[in-house]
This record gives sequence, structure tokens and C-alpha cells, in this order.
Amino acid sequence: MKTLPTTALERLLLRPFDMDDAKEVQKLAGDKYIAEMTLYIPHPYEDGVAETWIKTHAENFNEERSLELAIVHKEKNDLIGAICIAIHKEFRHGELAYWIGKKYNNNGYCTEAAKGIVRYAFEEMKLNRVFGRHLGKNPASGKVMQKLGMTYEGTLRQHVRKWGEYEDLVHYGLLKDEYLSGNC
Repeated sequence: MKTLPTTALERLLLRPFDMDDAKEVQKLAGDKYIAEMTLYIPHPYEDGVAETWIKTHAENFNEERSLELAIVHKEKNDLIGAICIAIHKEFRHGELAYWIGKKYNNNGYCTEAAKGIVRYAFEEMKLNRVFGRHLGKNPASGKVMQKLGMTYEGTLRQHVRKWGEYEDLVHYGLLKDEYLSGNC
């Protein structure tokens, strides 16, 4: 059984979640704003959802389905969000997904964490492509993807339905060759 990785970044630590994180995950992800700006986070965020989610991480990693890590502020040791690469093994690509607690927005934490997990995806997981998508109403997420050097690949208009409303999905992608060339 493989151990989930821990990666130290400049200000942040990407580490496996543990059950002690569940209460803070529920508090941060339970903010209606987080649910509104992401595709799959439920609102309300019911008791037990965080625990159930955390319990899936080791198996998902060992089965090469996904790598889900906590984003933790190194100095304060505060859990500030989550980051994930969902792996599509057959195609050797992964989908980047993340959320940052609202009170931690606008500090560059999401970009720093995303750079760390993208590096891991290309260098350790040997993926050929990392892609991301965001709801059209969340351009801040697109700015993170642009800072990673991802290329805008298109918008799927009214592609999903969230809370009874159709939403656009904006797609970005980054190839391993682009990452390795340092042009991103």
C-alpha cells in the first residue's frame, strides 16, 4: 500500500487529510460561497460528509484514481483548503481541482498549492497532461489556471446544472512538454 505524499512548499504544506481535519473541512467547505463556486461540494455540508470523504483518499490513491491533499499553512498549521488530481490512468492525464476557505482568498495560496500538485503530477505520477475546468461565474479559478501556464481550451456553454441554473464550464490544459520547457 502506497503512502499519500506530503509536499512542502514556500508557505504551505500539502499533506494527507486525517480525521482530525474533518471538523475544519466541514466548516470551510460548508460555506455556501465555496459550494456555489465549485461543481461538486454540497450545500448544506451535512455532518459526516467530511469523514466519509477523507476515508476514501488512501484507497483512491492506491487504486490510482486520485490524489487528494489538505492545503495547510506551514507557520500557523491552519487547514485552509483542499487540492486534488483526479487521474485518468488510461490516458495519462489528470484533472486539477481545488478549493480554498473564503477567509484565505486573495493570498496566492491556491496558486502555490496548484503549482506544487501539478509538479507532483508530472514528475512523480508521470502524467502527460493536466487539465482544469471552472464554472464561468468563478473567473478567479481561471486566473489560478492561467498562472500555472495552462492554455485556455474553450468554454462549454450551459454544460452543467447547479442549483437549478445552467452554468458554463471553462476548460484549461497543460501538457508535460510545456511544463518541462519552463514556458509556463
